[in-house]
Amino acid sequence: MSNSPIDLLPSDLAYVPFVSVDNMMRNVRAIGVETFLRGIARYIEQDFLRWESFDKKPRIPAHAPQGVIELMPTSDGKTFGFKYVNGHPGNTRDGLQTVTGFGVLSNLMTGYPMLFTEMTILTALRTAANSALAAKYLAPKGSTTMAIIGNGAQSDFQCLAFKEMLGLTEIRAYDIDSAASLRLARNLASSGLNVTICKTPEDAIEGAQIITTVTADKKSATILTDNMIGTGVHINAVGGDCPGKTELHRDILLRSDIFVEFPDQTHIEGEFQQLDRDHPVTELWQVYAGKAEGRTSQDQITLFDSVGFAVEDFAALRYVHDLLPKTGYFEKLDLLADPDDPRDLYGMVLRSAANGDHQAA
Repeated sequence: MSNSPIDLLPSDLAYVPFVSVDNMMRNVRAIGVETFLRGIARYIEQDFLRWESFDKKPRIPAHAPQGVIELMPTSDGKTFGFKYVNGHPGNTRDGLQTVTGFGVLSNLMTGYPMLFTEMTILTALRTAANSALAAKYLAPKGSTTMAIIGNGAQSDFQCLAFKEMLGLTEIRAYDIDSAASLRLARNLASSGLNVTICKTPEDAIEGAQIITTVTADKKSATILTDNMIGTGVHINAVGGDCPGKTELHRDILLRSDIFVEFPDQTHIEGEFQQLDRDHPVTELWQVYAGKAEGRTSQDQITLFDSVGFAVEDFAALRYVHDLLPKTGYFEKLDLLADPDDPRDLYGMVLRSAANGDHQAA
């Protein structure tokens, strides 16, 4: 690990800053998880406000019955970023994470990486920050209570982000596995949030102004039925994030004003896949930029159909990149060849052998 800050931009050196899982946790602890969440949200909003400068495309998937692996690339014309991420709901049966990931941020002018980092923890943080950012524009003013249905690895971060950015005080938690809800309550015991464990989804949404669904099963499920949803709520639908995976009954969508990140991707992977492509939706960047309205009435049902988009990961990578000089929690990764003469790569190999910098076979 580097113990002193370094100038990371632009990266034209042989060493690439690498943030391991251990160092990501150190970075989060160094400034506090709430500050970290707010910082990512600020960077996401900054990048959404320059939405039109980004190269945008749906993520590139490789599907299997067990799950999916995806690449999520984007560029703003100066910097390129991508994330590798998987989603395998059955992994928990074998003691493995449902979602893992890593990411790279690179200088588009030289092609040299500026950052290589784990993105399992970072994805959970950016997803929660993105949810809370959208809710600032879409949720009822003065919201105090959130129902969270699905109490897995993402749920803690969602609760903390909404507390930090919207001032929530009450969490109503439900999961088909009661042990997951107990774990969530235990983890949040000192957070200032009051967690009530509920026996049914109907019980969980009682009195909640915000409803977050973040289940993991890779299937079309009906977590919320139409008769469960009254007027005036904000739905943060996080779990539907691949083809054939949804959480809401179609009739809820027909009653809601739907907000999305990138329609071309959301129609493939989100709740939006249940509707015709020409069904009206509003892009979040337009709301942030004041070009479209968010919540407009007390009785309005707003729905953030969250699937995750590359620009959000780009923003999270930028945030970590800018944080490292302050914390110093990274390693110098020997990833790039750096010969004395850029045209003499083989000569560098020969010289390393002559200097004894090799191991016997």
